[in-house]
Amino acid sequence: MTALALARSWRPKTFPELLGQDHVVKALSHALDQGRLHHAWLFTGTRGVGKTTISRIMAKALNCIGEDGLGKMTSTPCGKCPACLGIDQGRFVDYVEMDAASNRGIDDIRDLLEKAAYAPANARFKVYMIDEVHMLSKEAFNALLKTLEEPPEHIKFILATTDPQKIPVTILSRCLQFNLKQMPVPLIVEHLEKVLAAEKVDYETNALRVLAKGAQGSMRDALSLTDQAIAYAAGKVSEEAVRGMLGTLDDAYLIRILDSLIAKDGATLLAISNEMGERSMSFSLALADLSSLIQKIAAAQIVPESVLEDWPEAAEIHRLASALTKEEAQLFYQISITSRPDLSLAPDEQTGFAMTLLRMLAFRPGNETPSRVGATAGGSAPPVASAPKAFSPANQTAAPARSSASPSAAVKPAVAASTPVSSPPASITATAADRPDWHALMRQLPVKGLVQQLAFQTELQDWDDAPAGVRATVVTAMPQLASDASVGRLADALTAHFGKPVKVMIEKGTAEAKTVAKVDAQVHQEKRQNAEQMIAQDPFILQLEKEFGAKVVGGSVKPL
Repeated sequence: MTALALARSWRPKTFPELLGQDHVVKALSHALDQGRLHHAWLFTGTRGVGKTTISRIMAKALNCIGEDGLGKMTSTPCGKCPACLGIDQGRFVDYVEMDAASNRGIDDIRDLLEKAAYAPANARFKVYMIDEVHMLSKEAFNALLKTLEEPPEHIKFILATTDPQKIPVTILSRCLQFNLKQMPVPLIVEHLEKVLAAEKVDYETNALRVLAKGAQGSMRDALSLTDQAIAYAAGKVSEEAVRGMLGTLDDAYLIRILDSLIAKDGATLLAISNEMGERSMSFSLALADLSSLIQKIAAAQIVPESVLEDWPEAAEIHRLASALTKEEAQLFYQISITSRPDLSLAPDEQTGFAMTLLRMLAFRPGNETPSRVGATAGGSAPPVASAPKAFSPANQTAAPARSSASPSAAVKPAVAASTPVSSPPASITATAADRPDWHALMRQLPVKGLVQQLAFQTELQDWDDAPAGVRATVVTAMPQLASDASVGRLADALTAHFGKPVKVMIEKGTAEAKTVAKVDAQVHQEKRQNAEQMIAQDPFILQLEKEFGAKVVGGSVKPL
């Protein structure tokens, strides 16, 4: 004889044994003890949180007669009377479980209602449990509606679903609805420890934590995974065996990844990705585990007491929280969660995972490369001799502010073209004491793609026109766009435009509302507001609103 699955042998049989649903147990127990019973209940929640279990306990509580046969309806069924034993063993004629996924038509519901008219054979109540009730057809719901509202006194309905949004409101309004919670990881671990101790199976607590996380809030899934882990380990349920079974990532890998990001070590990141590929690990789960760890680190930076000291990784979380800035933790978290859907678009999951790690490294705040300093389009160039510079009063006040900025906000020289181009256009010119119209200039430059995006996000701070060339200092709020290649192509375009070498110096900061991108956004906003105002005052629209109660959907008006 084969062993019974843990999820079946450890199914709760009474309300006190039910875990994680205290709000439901309390309400139902009070209703049973006071005799204030509704005729229909609806239990909603994800799989494996106790919907069917509560239904069976309710059926026993409604029909229990006690060991002496004289008992009354109670919130603590005896478990030994014919009704309790019959329901536990699945052979009680007055308790019917119907699967709406396979019996969803009007004929199935009509047959159920015809049988419901008859009194129970040997019980107080006939209890009908309809599982996955949202799968019923529209006609079946309509057929059930009237009986569900006013059933015979001997009938009780229990409905269960994982998707209550698909149930008609007419059905919802006739039921008492209880939303079952997902099981928290500590509660699942505690229950698994009790189960494995009773089953006399050795285990590691960290292995149970991995199983609890893999169950994603479902106690039934946790017990099923534990069954699988017992068979897979063929002995002690260890963390290594469980991770090997599930294909999840060891915390050591995650910590190595974050340490490599802190050290800006791209080679190690790729080596870790290759090592994971050789072990056939799930890269999707790896990103999920990585985002979970980064979330704990971000929480530790703002709320240090959120890290529980009994966590195995508590010390590493505190260390990484100190090594990473808050901005880096937020950026890494955002990249990790937004990159998971992209894994299916990559040539393979390993490539997508490796690119995610490289993206974290490339976009890390303050991740400037030494090659940007003094670089030119044709390689390293000799320093350009500085010329006397004409300062305006505004420039004199702005210069000290830049000199006192932090190292991370220091001016970064970028690419300058090495070959002058003759005859600049006459539309825009500049002298040593005269700045160009940077907004118009950026619109005229023949650049596309990322270079155009960089140009549209910059604002001119200083323009030094010397005989040997021009030195343009610009500020941008998006330094991640200022790669060597993009800044170099921008400098080449300016060199071609002015006919003399132009060196672009990128400075971090907050641009005022004078960039092309911000001006375009302001213009678009004004056009949209004007269009909405015109629509709101249009006589035809006003007539529609008056005669038919029509309304203009907010945000639907777009300017031409």
